[in-house]
Amino acid sequence: MKKLIALGLTSVLAAYLVACGGAASTASSSAAESAAPAESASATESAADSTAADKTWVIATDTVFKPFEYTDASGSFVGIDVDIVAAIAEDQGFKYELKSLGWDAAIAACQSGQADGMIAGASITEKRKASGWTFSDGYYDSNQTLTVPVDSDITGFADLSGKMVAVKTGTQGATYAESLKDEYGFDLTYFEDSPTMYQAVLGGQCVGCFEDTPIMKASIKDGDLALKVLDDTASDPAPYGFAIFSEDSQELLDMFNKGLADIKANGKYDEILKKYLG
Repeated sequence: MKKLIALGLTSVLAAYLVACGGAASTASSSAAESAAPAESASATESAADSTAADKTWVIATDTVFKPFEYTDASGSFVGIDVDIVAAIAEDQGFKYELKSLGWDAAIAACQSGQADGMIAGASITEKRKASGWTFSDGYYDSNQTLTVPVDSDITGFADLSGKMVAVKTGTQGATYAESLKDEYGFDLTYFEDSPTMYQAVLGGQCVGCFEDTPIMKASIKDGDLALKVLDDTASDPAPYGFAIFSEDSQELLDMFNKGLADIKANGKYDEILKKYLG
């Protein structure tokens, strides 16, 4: 009799499992998880740690923004930004790939998810924050100035009236020039990179250009350019920052900030600046 009852119950259970296979599977999975919660959590944490350790972050940058990023005489990509990222990655223990794309392309790569972050002498501004940039702590304070040919009779903004001035697209130098052009009556023409902009000034197509001061001074010195920086035309200083455009890159931003604090504390940061700025 007990065998008959047992067989009957078995048949009912089998029918139930066939009819409700999905629910039975879920229940079975939940039961297994309940039976070994510690093992499951441990496995998940190990997988997450392994993924983090194996991840290579893609960091976009400009191509020519000396002394922050540029190609030296031996063909190596070097600069303050390049060395800062290397020092921070070593301090924080993460892997990365630095892609030299150009200013506009670097921004586009981050916005499209093809890069995780960007370092390219990007000034931290409220306008950029409002448009989706998330910045690190500042790593270098810079301002922008007007640069003209060495034989130019232009001494300040008042001498620019009716003339054409060069700026680099999407930069703080361009923003600074745009804030002044109506007041002083000059026009702007835009370039994609700094060397082309400098040549427009040297060639006479433009009477001057607005550029980040340390970049301009380094370019004049190293390139022996017949240009001069008008220091009395400087904007208020603003810090450069490492930038991300997605919450998926928050871990990278956090590591950048921690690493930056460390290399400032241990002297590596000052060593990098001295190497490029003297």
